[in-house]
Amino acid sequence: MANRPRFLVVIGASAGGLNALVEMVRTLPVELDAAFCIVLHLSRKGIGDFVVHRLGKVTSLNCSMAVNGADLEKGHIYVAPPNQHLLVKEGKILLGSGPQENRFRPSIDVLFRSAAVAYTSNAIGIILSGMLDDGTSGMWAIKRSGGICIVQDPNQAEYPDMPLSVINNMEVDHVSELSDIGELLSHIGSQDRKLEISAPQEVILESQIAEKTAVGIDAVEQIADKSVFACPDCGGNLWKVKGDIINRYRCHIGHAYTERDLVVKQAETASSTLWVALRMMEERKHLLRKLEVDYASKGYNSLSQDHLERKDEMQRHIDTLKNMLSDLQSQETAVPY
Repeated sequence: MANRPRFLVVIGASAGGLNALVEMVRTLPVELDAAFCIVLHLSRKGIGDFVVHRLGKVTSLNCSMAVNGADLEKGHIYVAPPNQHLLVKEGKILLGSGPQENRFRPSIDVLFRSAAVAYTSNAIGIILSGMLDDGTSGMWAIKRSGGICIVQDPNQAEYPDMPLSVINNMEVDHVSELSDIGELLSHIGSQDRKLEISAPQEVILESQIAEKTAVGIDAVEQIADKSVFACPDCGGNLWKVKGDIINRYRCHIGHAYTERDLVVKQAETASSTLWVALRMMEERKHLLRKLEVDYASKGYNSLSQDHLERKDEMQRHIDTLKNMLSDLQSQETAVPY
């Protein structure tokens, strides 16, 4: 495309990320020949417009919610809509409703991989405040494709997990305070970039999976080895991705997790399963109690006593299950996810 921006700057943020985004966006250079795409983990549909409004108040760059099929334009900030993956391909925006990655849709990794494929050495990744490690794999894809990797100074981040994960797993190009990122981007834009290189084939394949053009066991087999784990979302086999800088798993449907995210999701699934079991056991206890009373009213004392004992046994199981749920929830809140 003749009007394609020279650079694509992709930005990922999670917990504590909105304030970091506002502070960083106010420094972005208007003259930079770049488009900017942002994934902020959002919990509510309506907050997307709020984010666009907040960012638009601190910059003269155009700022809007990303629209499927729109051309990437210089000097424009695109915010991923809640519950939709944001990707870029051939100078255009793609929105997808595919499976969650690292328990989120939109996913930072999904955006970053697509940027690595589409812009290779002219892709610039920025990771801001957030918990766990979404964005590390995507940043590694940008690095392997010749792009630039920038992380917020963890000492400044409200939640330093995401910046620290990138720093601990790869050699980043810049660790920067938010107030300095705009000037840093201007410096990068003024330099001659090396010749573009192709993105690694496995990065291309994973980006295609996120586009839902290559979902299937055959596609996953090319980039991953079968593991002993099951997908906590769909129950299918999980495959361990080969050659990534961080341990990751994905199923052939498209769900994907880092190891730390998999632990969190397994705990959530186990808790949900136990709550269902508790409900069913309470209902069974209630039914046994009803039969106990019914038999007693008819003079069937032996049957009534039998159901009383079974009801009391069920109550003991219920008490045990409640203790298990309490312990599980205590463990979840104790771990700094």
